[in-house]
Amino acid sequence: MSTDAVHDQSAPAPHAAQASLAPAAAARPASSLALYLVGTVAVVALVGSGMLWQRMSGIQEQLARQSADSGTQAIEARTMARDAQDLARDSVARLSVMEARVGEVTLQRTQLEELVQSLSRTRDDTLVVDIDTAIRMAQQQAQLTGTLDPLVATLRSAAKRIERTAQPRLTPVQRAIERDLEAISRLAVTDTAALLARIDDLLRGVDDLPLANAVAKPSAIRGAAPAPAPGPAPAARYSLGDWAWWQDWGTRTWNVVREEIYDLVRVSRIDQPEAVLLAPDQGFFLRENLKLTLLNARLGVLARQYDAARSDLGTASQTMAKYFDPASRRTRNAQVLLQQAQSNLKNNEQPSLDETLAALATAATGL
Repeated sequence: MSTDAVHDQSAPAPHAAQASLAPAAAARPASSLALYLVGTVAVVALVGSGMLWQRMSGIQEQLARQSADSGTQAIEARTMARDAQDLARDSVARLSVMEARVGEVTLQRTQLEELVQSLSRTRDDTLVVDIDTAIRMAQQQAQLTGTLDPLVATLRSAAKRIERTAQPRLTPVQRAIERDLEAISRLAVTDTAALLARIDDLLRGVDDLPLANAVAKPSAIRGAAPAPAPGPAPAARYSLGDWAWWQDWGTRTWNVVREEIYDLVRVSRIDQPEAVLLAPDQGFFLRENLKLTLLNARLGVLARQYDAARSDLGTASQTMAKYFDPASRRTRNAQVLLQQAQSNLKNNEQPSLDETLAALATAATGL
């Protein structure tokens, strides 16, 4: 039973095997496809992994290179930073030195400007003092010499010196000098040289002046008669018995007698009785007194005492008019010289130059 059972049980086995092989055969292509797919996926995954690994390796190398470059750049940056710090420290040190030098230069410039201003003020002050002294000395010289030429020359020289300095502070002084020059040009000045020359001419001609009571020759009173023309002797022209000879002899005799009569009596007009009462021996003293009067006038002109000189010249003119012959040509010439000398004496005063001196004092105070 068992064997039959076994055979009975194993008998349907081929059919069961066939039945089981059919699904297996059907499942085999599906599994190979799956394996193929899995293999393909595995291959793709492997290829992808390889590629990814290669890419990652490239990225890693790139990152390594970049890291190395970054390190190099960092080292260079640190080096540059260190150099920059050194340069900055050097620049700061140089800047400090430059600032110190600029400070020194500024201080020196300030000191130099102060020195220049001090020198300028000293020069201007010296110029003002020099001009003031020169003007005062020119005033004294003009007062001593009686001419304004030294004063005018000094003022013009001072104006030129101020113009060359070109200092605005001295402009009022220059204007004051110009105004004083205009005032001096309007003043009347005594010509001392010409006046002294006229007085000297008068002194030389005093001895030749005729006195009013001097005895003159008849020819001087009537006028000189013309001398007869030279001719033959009367005896050669006329004989003793000729009437013409006697007539010519009578004419000549009458002329001689008439001249003798004129010598005995002289009639003249004298307006000043003092001239008539003047003795002949007093004429010398009169002339000497007249010379002394003219010398006093000359000394007055030299001493710039024009009032005294004018008074002495007036006295000399009165003396000439009173004691000397007014009809004489020499007396008339002397009177003309006296009038000219008196007209040349002018009552001019020396200019004070107050405006210029005040401007100089103001400039000296403001410097």
